[in-house]
Amino acid sequence: MKKRVAVLGSTGSIGTQTLDVISKHPDKFEVEVLTANNSVDLLIEQCRKYQPNVVVIANKDKYQTLRDGLEDLPIKVYAGSEAIAQVVEMGTVDVVLTAMVGFAGLLPTINAIKAGKPIALANKETLVVAGDIITSIAAENKVPILPVDSEHSAIFQCLAGEFQNPIEKIYLTASGGPFRGKSKDFLAGVTPEQALNHPNWDMGNKITIDSATLMNKGLEVIEAKWLFGLEADQIDVIVHPQSIIHSIVQFTDSSMKAQMGLPDMRLPIQYALTYPERFEADFPRFNFLEYPNLTFEQPDMDSFKNLSIAYKALKQGGNMPCIINAANEIVVEAFLNNKVGFVQMSDVIEETMVKASFVQKPSFDDYMASDNEARMIALSIING
Repeated sequence: MKKRVAVLGSTGSIGTQTLDVISKHPDKFEVEVLTANNSVDLLIEQCRKYQPNVVVIANKDKYQTLRDGLEDLPIKVYAGSEAIAQVVEMGTVDVVLTAMVGFAGLLPTINAIKAGKPIALANKETLVVAGDIITSIAAENKVPILPVDSEHSAIFQCLAGEFQNPIEKIYLTASGGPFRGKSKDFLAGVTPEQALNHPNWDMGNKITIDSATLMNKGLEVIEAKWLFGLEADQIDVIVHPQSIIHSIVQFTDSSMKAQMGLPDMRLPIQYALTYPERFEADFPRFNFLEYPNLTFEQPDMDSFKNLSIAYKALKQGGNMPCIINAANEIVVEAFLNNKVGFVQMSDVIEETMVKASFVQKPSFDDYMASDNEARMIALSIING
């Protein structure tokens, strides 16, 4: 039986690489649902190639273009975020890969879990915003959440056969981004074009900027807490510029396991879709002799404040991770549009943390309200 996959965010970096993985295993997978936010031309192209049963464009203004572009095909065409949250519940979907960017991925993921669909999770914001709710619903519905982020996939792979053994600590590795070792003075003049030039990974704009500010790693710290049931002091970040060791688990007997490989997101994507099996792949192979030196260093949390901000939010708990996530989405968009400087992004997030309403034990409605409030506060700070 082929596994029928819903790819949420199919036109983004993770989405397109997911479709590449699926195309290499046509006897194992078929595309059931494709969704995108705005990229209607690429979405039409993907539909023609992969022939999904259903396609959804979040931007309702693009609906007619999508429908016209697929009028000769028997594909059901819908529009709007509500439709995305509904199609994941379809009985013909076997697994949902969530590659939507940001807060928008939360509701579709919740609906998919409630419908009993295994989740291949590439949308880290889902667990950052509402990790307590997501993990609780997943446990109630006995639904696995399989991480797609390379670092969390690495931890998950290291834990295979070890799930009964307590973790002492995990180490999430970070490339350090394009500005590793740079001073605050240098960072003050960084442009969006410079920040989008990542040394190792090919990612979408938002995640690439988050990587440059180390917010991406901060969000991964929060995500790791929920995925693996850890406390903040059990999660360390180490800078590893070569991006060969993707993360490390240390057990209570002091033994450590690391998952290694060339930086290629298709590997963790494929592992999430095929787990617990490993399928053959034509990905490039790592050669130790080509990397005679693997180096490690501490992250500079003074120059790159976003990582310390994320740790602070994790320790405070409640809706604070939701607040920093919302503020971060606003400042990244503002930075890409040259409305705020690279260093000022952290300042806006910190100020939003102070001004936003804190809720110790938030409900789903609290999270929705916190997201909206934090966005409005961050925008008001940016606009003066």
